[in-house]
Amino acid sequence: LDLMKNHLMHAVREEVEILKEQILELNTLLKTLQLEKFQSGLSPKEQAAESQVPETLGGSAV
Repeated sequence: LDLMKNHLMHAVREEVEILKEQILELNTLLKTLQLEKFQSGLSPKEQAAESQVPETLGGSAV
């Protein structure tokens, strides 16, 4: 019974790590898409000025 429990715990831990990586990738994609959406709403002159400013959007990593 302990062997089965250890195997299941190991499998769950591996799956959690995979899901954490996917969450980080999706958060990165989300930030990129939000920035693109924001920039698409700006005039070309505002876009040029915005592209020179470093990204300051905050986010939390999980």
